[in-house]
Amino acid sequence: MLDNLRVRSRAFPSEPPRRRGATSLEPERDRLGVLRAILASVPWLQVGLGALIVLLAALVPWGTGKVLEAMDQQILAIDVKGEFIGDSRVAIEREASRWLGKSYFATDLSEIKAELERRPWVASAAIRRVWPDRLVIDIREKKPLAYWNGGRLVSRTGELFAPANPEVAGRLPRLSGPDERVRDVIRMAQDLSGRLARHGLGFAGLSLEARGAWTLNLANGIEVVLGRDHVDERFERFLAVYEARLVSRSDEVKRIDARYTNGVAVQWKPAPAASEPNS
Repeated sequence: MLDNLRVRSRAFPSEPPRRRGATSLEPERDRLGVLRAILASVPWLQVGLGALIVLLAALVPWGTGKVLEAMDQQILAIDVKGEFIGDSRVAIEREASRWLGKSYFATDLSEIKAELERRPWVASAAIRRVWPDRLVIDIREKKPLAYWNGGRLVSRTGELFAPANPEVAGRLPRLSGPDERVRDVIRMAQDLSGRLARHGLGFAGLSLEARGAWTLNLANGIEVVLGRDHVDERFERFLAVYEARLVSRSDEVKRIDARYTNGVAVQWKPAPAASEPNS
């Protein structure tokens, strides 16, 4: 009976012995395989090139800054160019001199430009660097078209400005009106002055009242009241009457009112007083 038991026990082989605390090695092998597969799939050449590009991109500004720092000089000279009527080269050079001694590269040219363009006569200022230590400033002045409301000027672009020396603009037409209507006044003045020139008459000025009435001044001193309505019609009526009846006596005429329907009203200059006979 014991023999039979031994035979039966051999028919069922025992499980291989296990070490205590030991774990299976299969999951660890799987993880290592996955890691190797991931590493093998990474394009290391492209990664290396990308890292190199990033590194160079970071180094270029640093290197450029070092080079510019080594090359930087102080601004030692400032040249001012332009044609001057209202402003002066000396005054602009004096204002720009505060940038002398500043860094050639670090100086903000837009700051200089903004500062100079605050001057009443300056329309634009262009500033450029000239290596190694010079700035060149090109100034373009405003071109006055007419005097405006007495003490100011209006430029050819319709900009109002108030320099301390408007009289240097010389002989110009005198325009007046509400500031917000300056462009309307300029357009009307250009139209009327062109039409006067075709009739041999000079244009001296034009005013627009707040309520919209126009008054024209001729170069010969005559004032022409055109009013608010039918301005073109009244202007043509004035021309017709002037050429037909008044041109020969223009030096006697002070004012012409063209606001009438069928004609004009003429105000004559006072007659010169007769000289007393010598006693």
